[in-house]
Amino acid sequence: MKLSFRGRFQGYNKKKFQQDLVSGLIVGIVAIPLGMAFAIASGVKPEYGLYTTFVAGILISLFGGSKFQIGGPTGAFIPIIFAIVMQYGYENLLIAGFMAGVILLFMGIFKLGGVIKFIPRPVTIGFTTGIAVTIFTGQIANFLGLHDLQKHQEFLANMKELGIHISTINMYSILTAVICLLLVLLTPRLSTKIPGSLVGLLISAVIASLFYPDKVATIGSTFGAIPKSLPSIHVPELSMERMQFLIKPALVIAMLGGIESLLSAVVADGMSRTRHNSNRELIGQGIANMITPLFGGIPATGAIARTATNIKSGAESPFSGIFHGIVVLLVLLIFAPYASSIPLASMAPILMAVAWNMSERKAFAHVIKTKTADSIVLLITFLLTVFKDLTTAVEVGVLLSGILFVKHMSDLLSTTKVLPNPSDKHEHVAAHIVTDQHNCPQISIYTVEGALFFGVADAFEKSIMEEIHTSPKVLLLKMRNVPYMDTTGATYLSRIIKHCSQHGCTFIISEVQNQPRRMLRKTRLDDWIGQEHFFDTTGDAVNFALTKLNHSQCLGCKHFAFRECKHLSDPRVINVRTPFD
Repeated sequence: MKLSFRGRFQGYNKKKFQQDLVSGLIVGIVAIPLGMAFAIASGVKPEYGLYTTFVAGILISLFGGSKFQIGGPTGAFIPIIFAIVMQYGYENLLIAGFMAGVILLFMGIFKLGGVIKFIPRPVTIGFTTGIAVTIFTGQIANFLGLHDLQKHQEFLANMKELGIHISTINMYSILTAVICLLLVLLTPRLSTKIPGSLVGLLISAVIASLFYPDKVATIGSTFGAIPKSLPSIHVPELSMERMQFLIKPALVIAMLGGIESLLSAVVADGMSRTRHNSNRELIGQGIANMITPLFGGIPATGAIARTATNIKSGAESPFSGIFHGIVVLLVLLIFAPYASSIPLASMAPILMAVAWNMSERKAFAHVIKTKTADSIVLLITFLLTVFKDLTTAVEVGVLLSGILFVKHMSDLLSTTKVLPNPSDKHEHVAAHIVTDQHNCPQISIYTVEGALFFGVADAFEKSIMEEIHTSPKVLLLKMRNVPYMDTTGATYLSRIIKHCSQHGCTFIISEVQNQPRRMLRKTRLDDWIGQEHFFDTTGDAVNFALTKLNHSQCLGCKHFAFRECKHLSDPRVINVRTPFD
C-alpha cells in the first residue's frame, strides 16, 4: 500500500501552517497531564506516558489515515496495560506492544480495516463503559489519599482493599482533589480554549506545595524524579518462546488499538467533513506501536477527546499532530523537574473526568431501555469487562451477538404454501387461497422468505418435506425473497431435490436472486435441477408445471386450485387455464 501524502497537504500554505502550530500547541498542553496520568494509572512511570505521547503522536500523524487524528496513550488502555504489567511485567509489556504494532501493520497492509467495524455496537458500548468504571474506581484511592494499598487485577479485590484501608484517608489529598475537580469542571465554562485539566493540575499542585507541603503523595515521592532527557533506545529481547507467551495480550492490544483509532477517525470525519482511510490508519497505528516500545513507551491509539480538541482549535493538516508531539517533548526537556511535585490527588479528578466522558452512559441507558437481545449482550459485556477482563468480555460479547443474530435470522425464514391468485394480476400467488377444501395434490408451490444459511437450513428442509409427503407431481419454490444462501443451505436444498427425483416429482425454481443463483452454480446444483427448470417469473413456472401434469391422474380434488374444477368423472375437464395464460 502506498503512503501518499499529497492529498493530506494539498493547498497547504503559511496561514494553514500557523493554524496547525496553534492547534498543536493547545493539544500538546492538553496531552501532557493526560499522558502522565494514563501512565501512572496503568502501573508504569509517568515519563513513559510522555514518551508515548510525543513518539506515537508524531508517527500516527505522519503515517496514519486520518487528517486530524491525535495519537497517544488513552484511558481505554489503562486496565489492559495494568493487567499486562501485573501478570507479565513491564519488559514484556514492551514486547507485547511491539507485537501488537506488527499485527496492526499487517491488518492495514492486507486491507482488514473494515473487519473491526463488524464488532457489534452493544459490545463496544459494553466494554467501553466497563473500562470507564474500572478507571474511575481505580482513582478513588488517590482521590482520598489512601496508602499502603496492594494492587490487584480483580475489580472486587481492589474494592476490598479500599474498604480495608479507608482508615488511612488523607484530608489534604481530598482538598487537593476537590480543588482540581472544580477547576476541571468550571474552566470550560469560562473559556473553551483553555484546557481545564491543565488548569486544575497546576493550581491544585501549587496550592498543595505552598500551604501543606509534604502532606500529600506526589509523583516524585511515589515514582522518583522525572528525567529531563530523551530516553535511550532499548530493543527488547525477542524470542519465539516469549512471542508465543505474549501473543494473547498482543492481540488484545491490537484489537483495542484498532477499534479506538478507527472510532476516533470516524468522529474526526464527522467534525471535519473529511474521510479517513481505515487501512492506512491501521498502518500508522502499527508503525507507531512498533517504534514507541523502543523508547520505553506504552501502547498508543487514536485519542477521541484530543482529536476533537485538535479540530476545534483550527487544525488544517497532520502537521498539528506533529507539532503536538514536539510540544510535549520540549516541555519534558525543560519542565520535567517541576512535574515531580505534582500530587497524585491532582491526577485523580482528571482521570475520573476522562472515565465519565468516555463511559457512553447515554448510549448505555438507551440500549438497556430497548429491552432487546442487544440489552443482554451489552450487560454481559459490561459485567465481564469489570469483573473478569476485556478479552473474555469481547469474546463472549461477539459470540453471544453471533448466536442471537443466527437465532433472529432463523426466526425470519418462512416457507409458505401458496396458489395462483386469480383476483390479483399483480400478486400472482397468495397463501390465503390455500385451505383444506381448496388445494392441489399435483402442484405444490412455496414462497421462501429469508436467508437460507446454516442456522435455518435444517428447519427449511423439514418444513418442505413435511408438506410434500403426499408426493406431488411438481414442486415449485419461489425464491424472490431469499437474498443469501450458503453451502449448508445449498446442501439441504439438494436433499429436497433428491427426494423429488426419487419420487418422480419435477422440481422447479423461480425468481432466484443473484447470490443464491451463484451458489447454485458453484455447487453444480443448477445442472442437477436443469437450466430449463429456472424461471424469471412464477407465472412462467406455473405454466411450465401444467405441461407436466396428467389430469387423468388427479386424485379427485374437489376444487382444482387454478380454476373451479370438475371431478374426474367429467371427461370435459382436460385443459386447465391459469391467471397467467
